[in-house]
Amino acid sequence: MTRVSLTRTAHELIETILRPGDRAIDATVGNGHDTLFLARCVGDSGRVFGFDIQSRALRKTADKLAQQGMTARTALFNVDHSQMGRTIPADSHGKIKVAMFNLGYLPGGDKTITTQTANTVKAIAVAAEMTSAHGLISILAYPGHPEGALETDAVEHYLYSLPAQDYQVRTLASQHPTPSAPRLFVVEKKPMER
Repeated sequence: MTRVSLTRTAHELIETILRPGDRAIDATVGNGHDTLFLARCVGDSGRVFGFDIQSRALRKTADKLAQQGMTARTALFNVDHSQMGRTIPADSHGKIKVAMFNLGYLPGGDKTITTQTANTVKAIAVAAEMTSAHGLISILAYPGHPEGALETDAVEHYLYSLPAQDYQVRTLASQHPTPSAPRLFVVEKKPMER
């Protein structure tokens, strides 16, 4: 049986809509894999805004981007993702095509430092406001640890309370869905009806 990667699924969905010149957010930079992926998609004329509270994560990501010649496409911020509305320049508000969240802790890092439920829900709300029509938000959640279980439940509750006329929400399960298995939430912003 082929193993289905939810990260790969998120990337495949994003590749269908993210184009050169677009703007994107990596709300949880981590080891920089999603940041680099988004930077490749937006091209030289696009912009990726990356957020992480751990300076170690930002350093690793900055090195990875520099090695690939993609530093100019990105702006990295050592602040919590809930602050993205204050951090991203106003001229990009409403023009974000994609926002990616990969929740939990930094792989290979301190597992006691995790994304926090209240801040994550706030960040998703800000991303929803900043995303353009036909934009997409992907949220990979990990309910397999105590904070992750609380966070996943809160994120799911928030997402499914969004107005259905404005947002389409889907949940994609891992290949072996269990209560503790990762899940991918996909939010598509509908165009405003006139």
